[in-house]
Amino acid sequence: MALTDYKPGLEGVVAAQTRMSMVDGQAGVLVIGGFLLEELALNATFEETVFLLWNDRLPNAVELKDFRQQLASRRELPPIAFDVLRAAAAQKAPVMDALRMAGSTLSLRTAGESLDGVDANHRDALVAVARFPTIVAAYWRILNGQEPIKPRADLNHAANYLYMIFGEEPTAERTRGMETYLNTVIDHGLNASTFTARVIVATQSDIISSVIGAVGALKGPLHGGAPGPALDMVFEVGSEENAEPVLRKIIERGDRLMGFGHRVYKVRDPRADVLATAAVRLFERGGDMKLYNLARHVEKVALRLLEEYKPGRNLQTNVEFFTALILHGLGLETDLFAPTFAVSRVGGWTAHCFEQIGEGRLIRPQSIYTGPQDRKWVAVEKR
Repeated sequence: MALTDYKPGLEGVVAAQTRMSMVDGQAGVLVIGGFLLEELALNATFEETVFLLWNDRLPNAVELKDFRQQLASRRELPPIAFDVLRAAAAQKAPVMDALRMAGSTLSLRTAGESLDGVDANHRDALVAVARFPTIVAAYWRILNGQEPIKPRADLNHAANYLYMIFGEEPTAERTRGMETYLNTVIDHGLNASTFTARVIVATQSDIISSVIGAVGALKGPLHGGAPGPALDMVFEVGSEENAEPVLRKIIERGDRLMGFGHRVYKVRDPRADVLATAAVRLFERGGDMKLYNLARHVEKVALRLLEEYKPGRNLQTNVEFFTALILHGLGLETDLFAPTFAVSRVGGWTAHCFEQIGEGRLIRPQSIYTGPQDRKWVAVEKR
């Protein structure tokens, strides 16, 4: 490719080969670690999915038990992390900012932590995956005037995250709902945050630096998305009879219907279907289908109106719509939606870091200079 072949935003440029995930936006297919998303996300534990991405295979029972123990033993934060979180809470910093700030402390070992023969990169990856939930849950409680809750080694990753937020052991249904969400968004091609992590680690920097850089990329609304506003839209509708007039008003004033359309998927986002399945299970077993039924009605009306107002655009339901529904069903407030995305995606980021380290190549694209070339220096007193 010639230097004149400028691709804004690297659109269409292939910058990596990966075995992590395959995204087919035309067919609406997502494969993670060789499995169709709908097969993996609804069945695996999060620990199994992380192990799969790190090792290119599912663990056996002994390996899974050992991997869970490796993560569980690294969940506690160093004391300085709590100092950072309390300082952030005093200024009411957003949760993603607190995660970025406290995440930088993860290079520090906690009292009694041993490397146990684990190399530095693997240790960093274990710590990042293990402690992201602890940071988010601890900060949320501090921000809301509560004391952080210590992680429990006897709970799996998803259950422990919910326990640290709410202070009670979650039911099997709630744990499965969180598990499915974490599996669904763990990896999604060479997105902005994953690319950021690979660029950083390609310089032979460390994995903690790489994932904290990725957090900064995920924080941006053009990447992290807007599941909170998607839920707000459902609440604004309020009842089935209001769906059409409210949604027409939104479209006619030129605003987006949040949770619909995707840059990659030209058909329905497969993650939406997986999370819709998880949501109906969660709401059915919780005994209250009112919000779920309203959301599905809003979705049906929205799709019809989008085809009416934007014919041929094929704007379909995306992952944000059902992310909002399932996380709300789990009791999470909207300010926790993006941080919970990071709790999952750090598993994918670390896997990509391992893959990029194996590549051993610096990522160094070219740029085209567009400025002047004939300027002459003039002393400051003559300008």
